[in-house]
Amino acid sequence: MIHLPSMRQLRYLDALDRERHFGRAAERCFVSQSTLSAGIKELEQNLGVVLVDRSGRNVLFTNAGEQVLARARRVLREAEELVEAARVASEPLSGAVRMGVIPTIAPFFLPRILPLVRKKWPRLQLYLSEDQTARLVSELHDGQLDLLLLALPCDYGPAVAEPLFDDTFRLACPPDHPLAAVDRVDARNIDPDGLLLLADGHCLREHALDACRLFSGGRPRAFAATSLHTLVQMVENGLGVTLLPEVALASGILEGTSLVTRPLLGERTSREIGLVWRRESPREPEFRLLAEFLREVSAV
Repeated sequence: MIHLPSMRQLRYLDALDRERHFGRAAERCFVSQSTLSAGIKELEQNLGVVLVDRSGRNVLFTNAGEQVLARARRVLREAEELVEAARVASEPLSGAVRMGVIPTIAPFFLPRILPLVRKKWPRLQLYLSEDQTARLVSELHDGQLDLLLLALPCDYGPAVAEPLFDDTFRLACPPDHPLAAVDRVDARNIDPDGLLLLADGHCLREHALDACRLFSGGRPRAFAATSLHTLVQMVENGLGVTLLPEVALASGILEGTSLVTRPLLGERTSREIGLVWRRESPREPEFRLLAEFLREVSAV
């Protein structure tokens, strides 16, 4: 007789991998440590293989354990999608949606659109996670997130991307800077040594460089700054100039400063904001409905 793994056992295994600690994994599953340990032991007995090496202080998965874990996550994700498919059929955009957002969008776009989303779909529970693109994409494909709000283009793997709107870059500089005297700035006239951008790892840095076709000579300096607010303060203090997206400018990021902005010359001086979700997600009709709504409200 084949003893099939239970969903509870698979959740225990998934939690143990994420926490790499029996106590914290048990807390994640809202059970005692002994209950979680016994559940994983029972799973091992049913499968006839050792999944976790318990000989050392650290939690280590065996080769068999890694293979079982990968399949367990697929089973868990498909089970969740089965439930969601049934719920979507009865009431779209209700229940929990876990959405990841990058830091150069979240504080500027979300405060304006979230009240509108709540008003339109009051039963939607939108849980937000802010992080850099690479980690959000990893969590999407790992099943930890359902939906991403990203700047495109980016490497989002085997997923679906739905563009929402173009987010134009503008040069921000002190009012006495030479570039403040022109109506439109040619990117070729921006000194790379005086251009301040976010540190490597933030997609806005690469989007700004790509959109403005920079640089033929040198490369701009990268700083440990992780927010556009920090860059604004650096420019305000006379350390250089920077490129800011329109979504940040529209939210008032320059309020309280003396900085001025100038548009850039060129055919492609923007990044594209879009929603990204896993292929074959049962919530795809919902996400497309949400994308259509976000396009409408962002155009206002």
